[in-house]
Amino acid sequence: MIRRIGRRNVIWIVLLVVLAGSLLFRNLISAYSWAFIKLVQPIIGLFLFLVILLLMIFRKKSRNLAMCISLLLSILTISPILVTMNKIAIPYPANVNKTKPALTVAFPFEKDTIVGWGGNNMEENIPHAMWASERWAYDLVMEPYEVGTSELSDYGIYDQTVLSPVEGTVVAAKDSEQDIPAGTEEFITSEGNHVYLKVKETGTYILLNHLKKDSVLVNVGDEVTVGQKLGRIGNSGSTSEPHLHIHHQRQNPNDVPYPVLAEGLPLYFSIDGKSEMPVKRTKIEIPAP
Repeated sequence: MIRRIGRRNVIWIVLLVVLAGSLLFRNLISAYSWAFIKLVQPIIGLFLFLVILLLMIFRKKSRNLAMCISLLLSILTISPILVTMNKIAIPYPANVNKTKPALTVAFPFEKDTIVGWGGNNMEENIPHAMWASERWAYDLVMEPYEVGTSELSDYGIYDQTVLSPVEGTVVAAKDSEQDIPAGTEEFITSEGNHVYLKVKETGTYILLNHLKKDSVLVNVGDEVTVGQKLGRIGNSGSTSEPHLHIHHQRQNPNDVPYPVLAEGLPLYFSIDGKSEMPVKRTKIEIPAP
């Protein structure tokens, strides 16, 4: 049986099963495996598909059952590209109720805010839920938003003050990147200007991205308190319009070789005395002081 299928195909099948099975670890191993499956595996699959196809075209002796199985396996290896391109909506496989530690933080603004993307479900958090590090990330905006202009001051959240949602230590602070016009892709780094905090309560990390150039008010090593001013909203990094990207992860972002290669953790906001994970289009009303 193995001879008919082909020993290489058996090894190939085992490797695919092991790779898929590694997603069950629910830790950094699964984060790396998920990134490999989505970003690297399709490239390998495409290369093998072309090699096998050429062999079947130009070498008639290669047209056997084992080679046909190899061709099918190469297509299977390529298939995660559909997930990467969001043609098939599959979130990073993690259970919000079993992933620990979850963290409830203070809201980072003093004004009414709209959740652009957020929550546990793929349809309400498409750009984030597909990656391990950003599984429960949020994009926060203020009215007006999605106005379609390139002028940053047309967006309600632009230049608004960002407050520290936790008590902790600043592990990264950057505000040297130029803000880019809304709707453009002229960014230098995907994160842009940012402040990253090590949470005193849990030892995990909160990342706040897309801040305004020359607006960050803290330095690496500073101890911050809840509600302390960190900086202002800009439009730096990979961003379609001014907003705050915030997420919670286990690993120190300074030690991560690439942003998606970290284990994201559940993040909730304290709203009206309750721990909430608001979803897309939720309006968070902040009481007047």
